[in-house]
Amino acid sequence: MASPIDLRELLKIMKPKLQLGEWVFCVVSEVKFRHMNIKALCTFKEKEGISAILDRPSADANSIQYSSMWRMISLSLHSNLEGIGMLAAISTRFAKEGIPLNIVSAYHHDHLFVPAKSVDRALAILKDIGEKA
Repeated sequence: MASPIDLRELLKIMKPKLQLGEWVFCVVSEVKFRHMNIKALCTFKEKEGISAILDRPSADANSIQYSSMWRMISLSLHSNLEGIGMLAAISTRFAKEGIPLNIVSAYHHDHLFVPAKSVDRALAILKDIGEKA
């Protein structure tokens, strides 16, 4: 499915959707990760270990340390991997508002992780960005 590459059009149709659950970012050794009975939302192998995004209950059940809780907002449009500027526009605005942002771009959608305490502000900002595009 092709999607528009025009930045303004992308921002207008991004349709942010708050996902259920709380997520944590953590790192575990490869050995421990192989033996855990959980399915991570996302993993990335780094030299320090496996960086993972886990649902909070799984992290707690496996005694995995984390420093904060995050909520996931998915952008419902089928974004184009070659689109330019949409995530930069969003991250620039979040930075101006003082909201930390971690982005995971997958094939079909972009997923924004914001601190759980900031999720309402983040959704309001995304709505404002879309309306002003």
